[in-house]
Amino acid sequence: MLLIPLYIYIISFFITINFLLAPFLESPPKMAENSILCSVSSLILSIFILFCCLFGLCNSVEQLGGYDTFTISSFKYPETQIRPFDMRYIRVDLPPWFSSMSIALKSSVNLDIKSAKKVPKSVLPMICFRDGSLPLPDVSSTSLEVALSNRSFDGIQVLQNMEQCYPVPRNMTMKLTNEQISARVLYFGLFNGVGPTRTQSKMIVRNRAYSFTANISVEGCTTSTMQGQYCNQTIELLSCARSGNSSGNGSVSGFFNQSMVLCRNNFETSCHGDGEMKIYSLEILRITESLTISVQNLRLRPLDSIGNSSRIYLMCFARYGAMPLATLHDYSGDLNQSPLVIRFPKVGQWYISILALHLAKEIGGALSNVSKVCYSLEVQELECPLGKAGPNCSSERYMLQTVLRKYSTPFESYYLPDGGDVISDALNFHLEPLLSNYSVGGLDTWTYFLLDVPRGAAGGNLHVRLMSDRKMNYEIYARNGGLPSLINWDYYYVNKTSSSGDSVFFVLYNSSDEKVDFYILYVKEGIWNIALRHLNSTGDISDGQTTMSISLERCPKRCSYHGSCKSALDTSGLTLYSFCACDRNHGGFDCSIEIVSHQGHIWQSIALIASNAAAVFPAFWALRQKAFAEWVVYTVSGISSGLYHACDVGTWCVLSFGVLQFMDFWLSFMAVVSTFIYLTTIDEVFKRAIHTAVAILTALMAITKATRSSNIILVMGIGAFGLLLGWLIEFSTKYRSLSCSMGLCLNRLERWPSREWLQNLVNTVMKRFRWGFVLAGFIALAMAAISWNLESSQSYWIWHSVWHVAIYSSSFFFLCSKVITINSGNRTPTDANYQLTQQDSLSQGA
Repeated sequence: MLLIPLYIYIISFFITINFLLAPFLESPPKMAENSILCSVSSLILSIFILFCCLFGLCNSVEQLGGYDTFTISSFKYPETQIRPFDMRYIRVDLPPWFSSMSIALKSSVNLDIKSAKKVPKSVLPMICFRDGSLPLPDVSSTSLEVALSNRSFDGIQVLQNMEQCYPVPRNMTMKLTNEQISARVLYFGLFNGVGPTRTQSKMIVRNRAYSFTANISVEGCTTSTMQGQYCNQTIELLSCARSGNSSGNGSVSGFFNQSMVLCRNNFETSCHGDGEMKIYSLEILRITESLTISVQNLRLRPLDSIGNSSRIYLMCFARYGAMPLATLHDYSGDLNQSPLVIRFPKVGQWYISILALHLAKEIGGALSNVSKVCYSLEVQELECPLGKAGPNCSSERYMLQTVLRKYSTPFESYYLPDGGDVISDALNFHLEPLLSNYSVGGLDTWTYFLLDVPRGAAGGNLHVRLMSDRKMNYEIYARNGGLPSLINWDYYYVNKTSSSGDSVFFVLYNSSDEKVDFYILYVKEGIWNIALRHLNSTGDISDGQTTMSISLERCPKRCSYHGSCKSALDTSGLTLYSFCACDRNHGGFDCSIEIVSHQGHIWQSIALIASNAAAVFPAFWALRQKAFAEWVVYTVSGISSGLYHACDVGTWCVLSFGVLQFMDFWLSFMAVVSTFIYLTTIDEVFKRAIHTAVAILTALMAITKATRSSNIILVMGIGAFGLLLGWLIEFSTKYRSLSCSMGLCLNRLERWPSREWLQNLVNTVMKRFRWGFVLAGFIALAMAAISWNLESSQSYWIWHSVWHVAIYSSSFFFLCSKVITINSGNRTPTDANYQLTQQDSLSQGA
């Protein structure tokens, strides 16, 4: 449609050029005057026409680029920081009429694909996508391999079957269409390190944080009959009507009535040429046994064409929730050969595309002149009556009722049959009274349980348990949106060796012949169908008693009793998800992985607690020199540090963790600064003032972000400033007391050579310290700095124990380096004039 105005603009452009060149092509001289007038008029008219052409062309291009779309939703996520081992989830809702979704992500991560391969997964920033529920890369062993081999995001179309993870790029712009992902809910999560240690409680975290900003917009088509990436694909809605009941087939014929919904295209026939594709859609509203797609009244056009309709391929591609393509579909078949039958289709929107192939080809030496193929499309939905399901509607089907738990977080609930045989504790129900008692061919029976996972509960975990007093003879199949079968399921359990154990979202716990216990992690929203296949059901099913429990829980297995269950909202605030915060010795999504053994925990506790005994050395020296303030600081610092680490490793907490952490860091800061102040020889009055000021500053540092690395530099700077301040006070006090008047002091300073004064200052400093101990103190301080830099989450207990010994040893050596001068405050220079003057003044005063 837009090409016609384009042709008009091109023709108008050539007319304009003709007007411009016409005056110059008129050669006779007698026409010169008329030529000039005509030239001016033609020029004005040509400019006007050219302007109109350009304006219309720009308007057409703008319409061509805009398409028939509108913005459904648009979110801008501000700059958000993800700390080490932290995560963020974002939910994006995609309605059936969406056409595309655009994601623009910017982060502070600067990793290319080569450097990302060298970074361990435990510290690698990752972004993961999953359709329908939250991604969980901690339990996946193949996510990283897929990401590193396919950084361009070309494989995003497999999201409906699995999650995909990639290293977080610095800049990412991605556009997904309704041909790539289904119209449901898309989640993506950003992680700063994945693996079992992500949920482990750590004594210290030194990894880097990163920040990100994101813009997410969803575009949709204005009309339901136009879809595709640019809303330029015509979709024909099939009209459906219930056509009455039909009896079942086979051995159960006539026992159960099946209702049929018949859907046809709006026009009697549909015609299209070779390689042309037509797309139809219909919505399945109820649980359906089968969906049959067929064509009727197949005819070739023109009517007198040479060719055989049986040699034409009429390919059918069907897909749930998304546009089907020849290269991307759920089911396919040649309708010219046989109908396409889909067993147990999912409830929701289905798309069907028909593609005609090989219309024009050589047949029997003559070229076929078939230009189009016409047909009537017919889709049959076979539904079972209420309470029935399965093949020939011969199995029992129960809709489970949601029962919320008391005093629990939102969405935490369990499921029970409505009016079924419920046990007194209201958590389990007896299974035998609910089983189907009729089998097809005497082989096995199926019993179906339907339950609803509400919107926003995708961060929960579906827990299924079976317990029996005898060996169970059941198989379990689970599927989201449709009935499961032997060939169509999302998760299954046959026995301990045959289950969906290779799925990252299926976790089996302590199962045996008498017990089945498994979780479906981060279960998808919507209707779930859980089917029990009872083998050899021809026998008496009342010999044993089996109970079944189905519940929606926060954290799997209560975090294995090695951690606490936490809950949080995703960034959009629409989904509540739960996760485990494990203790020091365990990790994994359910805290079931032992990272530190019991023996290793003992060694870590001994090293971190006993290493604080090094505080005895500076405390003993301070007590010997009667520096009681320093003695108290060193003693209490060592004790508080030992108590803090005893609580940190999970051995014993005498006070709350926050109080012990504050005491440890505050007194450690005080011990470092007290060492510097001890090296001065100022009066106790000044020391008390400096100690008071330092206590206030270090307390503020300890109460606000005590674990940051910059505190070490700040404490060293405060201590050095205290030492310098003490020397300045000492210098000013000493030399101010040498004079009795300002005039005499000035005369002395005029006679005092600066070189001699500097030499005396150096000699004083050299005599004040034992430099061997000073050197040992700096070596110990360097060891402490090195051990601080080498600390990591795994080696923290080793290097922090070295830090304890090194930092207390350095304080001890610095304390020993000070030369103690007896009565040093009463010494005066041997200046005769000063002594005589002092004596005269005393005698006069007497």
